[in-house]
Amino acid sequence: MTPEALIERIARDGYRLVEFRFTDLSGRMRHTAVDAASVDATILTHGLFIDGSSVPGWREITEADLLLRPDLATAFADPFAAQPTLVLLCDGAEPATGMGYERDPRSVARRAVQYLADLGLAEAVLVGVELSAFVFDDVRVELGPMRAGFALQGSEGRPAAAQSFAGGNPGHRPLSENAYLALPPADHLRDLRAEVTSILKGLGFGRVQHRHGRGLGQCEFTLPPRPLLEAADSVQLLKYVLQQVAASYGKSATFMPKPLADEPGSGLAINISLHKDQKPLFAGQAYADLSPLCLAFIAGVLAHARALNAFTNPTTNSYRRLRAGAEEPVLLAYAAFNRSAAIRIPFAATPQSKRIEIRFGDPASNPYLAFAALLMAGLDGIERRLEPGDAMDRNLYDLRAEEVDELPRACARLDEALAALEADGGFLLRGEVFSQDLIAAYVDIKRRELEQVARTPHPVEYQLYFGI
Repeated sequence: MTPEALIERIARDGYRLVEFRFTDLSGRMRHTAVDAASVDATILTHGLFIDGSSVPGWREITEADLLLRPDLATAFADPFAAQPTLVLLCDGAEPATGMGYERDPRSVARRAVQYLADLGLAEAVLVGVELSAFVFDDVRVELGPMRAGFALQGSEGRPAAAQSFAGGNPGHRPLSENAYLALPPADHLRDLRAEVTSILKGLGFGRVQHRHGRGLGQCEFTLPPRPLLEAADSVQLLKYVLQQVAASYGKSATFMPKPLADEPGSGLAINISLHKDQKPLFAGQAYADLSPLCLAFIAGVLAHARALNAFTNPTTNSYRRLRAGAEEPVLLAYAAFNRSAAIRIPFAATPQSKRIEIRFGDPASNPYLAFAALLMAGLDGIERRLEPGDAMDRNLYDLRAEEVDELPRACARLDEALAALEADGGFLLRGEVFSQDLIAAYVDIKRRELEQVARTPHPVEYQLYFGI
């Protein structure tokens, strides 16, 4: 769409505000808005200025000016705004050159796609996602010098606070045993999810599948494959829509990977495939009807998985989900159909739909950075002609302890993932997709989070140690 066509649309449809949104390093969407009548071709072409030093991990105060350059193809009407508002997703850009800002996540994803094109290996990388989230009726969080704790209330089970503060019953079997794909009235959230999917359809999402997850109050959404940048945009918009719809129901949605100790965590399964000349590059005659190129891509992801954890599992809470002994994909293996493997090859009815599913990620991740990093890892595997070894066509959750010890595994803590990223981040620097500067800024943000969590007493510590 041209700036002139968009200005005509603004006038024709009676928009009063135009909102410019971007995503920071931690994956949070931020925005600034201007009166629609003041939007002109200059703003739509060159962007507008923000104070980049006020965005965590971005500019120093001595060079604060940063451009938000709108992607006109992303324009959509905000279905929740009281005033008619047109939203534009933006890239951060350098004021002097107009080049994508090196610490801007959306620019990173754009550079990753360009790097793939420059290699001449493929014309398109398609990404589909399966994303989980929890919806609670009431959320109370308190953190102060003399009080700290949280209390959650969900309509589908007992109050989560009883599990967290009272310790729960060691012999308790999770009430969610039969929650997956449950029908109403057991599923209290069907109408909420249906409204989310209706709104997403109005935003041009096409087919969206939804269902009750394995946990109490857990919702799952599946988005069809789209080009990498559009897929990352879609994840951000899905998060926004779900949180807005939940709020309209008087509820709260969270993408925290493990909000409940005794319930399954929320994952982000990432399906990736490469295509050239409208042909699927991952289809072939090798294991599970994969091509050698696809096996090399898998090998690259497995080889760099612990460094990738810094982006795909970016919170301290992420590793409460990826803990040893949990029924989560912590073992770095691949297999056809096998949901216990870190990388699964789903059933594909046609070669065109052949893909791999990377299962260790979670929805707290910044999708622009996570998708770009996974692509770069896979491309490194292809360029170095890596081999993934034998597939693990077994239930990895049932392996004996000595068998588990022989397999590589995902990181167990965020500090491990950050150290792995610092030690093994070279593959991300190719084609100037990521930069050392971005990685350093990202690691600094995450280490500050680690320090904050480490210095704050935990409620369980009071349960264990207060009476000593």
